[in-house]
Amino acid sequence: MDILTFKDRYGTSIYLSDERWKHITSEHPIVANKIEEIRETLLNPTTVMNSYYDYNVKYYYKYLKQEKKYLLVIVKYLNKTGYIITSYHVDIIKGIK
Repeated sequence: MDILTFKDRYGTSIYLSDERWKHITSEHPIVANKIEEIRETLLNPTTVMNSYYDYNVKYYYKYLKQEKKYLLVIVKYLNKTGYIITSYHVDIIKGIK
């Protein structure tokens, strides 16, 4: 079941399932209270990179000044619809343009 729907910077619908949210909040609890930052990362990312391993996966990065880290939101696109896989903080940007 999807608990939230977002739009990415291109206007594509992106879904966050209950199962994925439970994963995010249990594995990356620091992101548990950052739902608005996740939305902002999808709408206005610092940069968007493609995965090295799966051309259907995009990495959305947003620099968070307070944390001095990037918020990473990983989205898999299937049939012109996005699904959030996970989200967490990182120090550096990875992926390919």
